[in-house]
Amino acid sequence: MKVNQLLKPSVVDTTTFNELPPLHKDVVTDFYNQIDYNNNDVVKEVETTIDKVALSYNVNTKVVYDYIDKELGV
Repeated sequence: MKVNQLLKPSVVDTTTFNELPPLHKDVVTDFYNQIDYNNNDVVKEVETTIDKVALSYNVNTKVVYDYIDKELGV
């Protein structure tokens, strides 16, 4: 674990989030921070933000989609 991870509070405090590896936690945190919660087209906003975050961290979009599915119990 990195020192900055110990000092900054998590955006999410769930079991699913806490089970993620550090890189995936960063990806999901960035997703939550970048999403525009006031956008009228929620689906497009979520998909666009997932694509941007996955690209910036060089991970597959499946990381965020799988996380969301686990949080929703799907």
